[in-house]
Amino acid sequence: QNVRIDPSSISFNMWKDIPVPFYMSVYFFEVLNPKEVLQGVKPVLNQRGPYVYREFRYKTNITFHDNDTVSYLEYRKLFFQPDLSNGSEEEYVVVPNILMMGAAVMMENLPSFVKFLLSGALAGLKQEAFMNRTVGEIMWGYEDPLIDTINKFVPGLIPFKGKFGLFMELNNSNSGLFTVNTGMNDISKVHMVDSWNGLKKVNYWRSSQCNMINGTAGEMWPPFMSPTSLEFYSPDACRSMTLVYEQSGKFEGVPTYRFVAPKTLFANGTDYPPNEGFCPCMQSGIQNVSTCRLNAPLFISHPHFYNADPALVNAVEGLHPSKDQHALFLDVHPMTGIPMNCSIKLQLNLYIKQVPGIIQTGKIKPVVLPLLWFAESGSIEGSVLKQFYTNLVLIPSLMDYLQYIFLGLSVPLIISAAVLM
Repeated sequence: QNVRIDPSSISFNMWKDIPVPFYMSVYFFEVLNPKEVLQGVKPVLNQRGPYVYREFRYKTNITFHDNDTVSYLEYRKLFFQPDLSNGSEEEYVVVPNILMMGAAVMMENLPSFVKFLLSGALAGLKQEAFMNRTVGEIMWGYEDPLIDTINKFVPGLIPFKGKFGLFMELNNSNSGLFTVNTGMNDISKVHMVDSWNGLKKVNYWRSSQCNMINGTAGEMWPPFMSPTSLEFYSPDACRSMTLVYEQSGKFEGVPTYRFVAPKTLFANGTDYPPNEGFCPCMQSGIQNVSTCRLNAPLFISHPHFYNADPALVNAVEGLHPSKDQHALFLDVHPMTGIPMNCSIKLQLNLYIKQVPGIIQTGKIKPVVLPLLWFAESGSIEGSVLKQFYTNLVLIPSLMDYLQYIFLGLSVPLIISAAVLM
C-alpha cells in the first residue's frame, strides 16, 4: 500500500516531487591540437570540469486512468553551481564544430556539386572544423548562421532554427509523456511503463527486441526485488537498458542491492548478437544513436570509453578509463524498490572524418571523438533518510527482536501446559 502510486500512499509525494537533491556534473574534452588533427594527427584531449548543476525534477499533468495506470510529464530544471564547479560557464573550450562536422559526414554521399556549394558557403561564413566557444554556449545554445545555410542547401537535414546547443532540450523541458502502472491491483507491476508518448515500442532500431519499452521510467521499481537485474527506459538513450546485480550493501544503514551496467550494454552485434538491432555498429562499447538524433553521427558510451574496445581509447590521447570514476551504478532498497544512491554516467561522442569535397574537413582521420560526459547523481538524505531508516530498519529490527522475546516467553508456558495435561 505504501509504494503504490496513490495519493494516499507514503511514497506518492516522493514520486511526484522527488525530494532527493540531484546534481548533474559535466566534463568537456578540450582538443589541444586542432590544427594537427586537420593534418591527420591523433587528437590530444584534456578533460575540463566538472561544471556542476543542481537539478530539480517535478511531475505535472498527472492523470489517473481506469486501467490502473497514470500518465505524467516530468520536467527538469538545471541551475549552475559555481561553488561546486571547477570552472565557470564563461570559460572557452576548443571542441569540434559539431554542426559543421556532423553535417559534413551526413552529406558525404550527396552529389559533389552540393558539397562544393556547401564548402564555399562554409568558407564565406569562416566556418572551421574546430571552434572555440564558452561552456555555456555549447551547453545552452549559440546563434550560428550555418544553421540557415545548411537548411538552404539541404532542406530538412537539421530540423531546427536559430540557436544550437547540446543541452538546449534538457533544461525546462520534459522527457516525454510516460504512462506507468500504479500497482493498485498488482503490486509487481508498479512503476512499469505502459507506454511512452503513446507508444508501446519505439521505431528507432532495426529489431523488435531493441525497440521494446521495458521496465520502469528509471525512478523506482516494484518492491521485493530479486538480486538479478533491473530495467528502465531512457528517453536520452532512446532505448531500454538492463542493469545487473553486483553486490549487496548498505547505504547509511539501509540495506541495498547495487546494480551496474553489464559489459554487453553498448557491445556491438558481433560481440553480443541481441544488440545487432542497434547497428550499423562500429567497435564494441559505443552505441550509434544517429537514428534518434536527427541522423547526426553521434554515439553514446561510458565515460572515457570504459568497458569499450581498447581501439577507441588508443585512437586519441588523454583518456584514462576506470571503474571507480566512470562506471554507473544504482543502489536500490530491495524491499521497496526505491533507489537510495545512484550515479548514472554517459558520454557523448561525435564521429568525424575527412569528407571529399568539403575542404574544411582537411585530412582528418576517421575517429569517434569524445565531446563530453556527464554524471547525474543523487542520494536520499536528511529527514527522508531518517524516515526510511526508522520505517525500514529500526521498526523491522524491533519487531524481529520482540518476536524472539515473545517466543522465549511462550516456551515455558507451553511446557507448563503440557505438564498439567
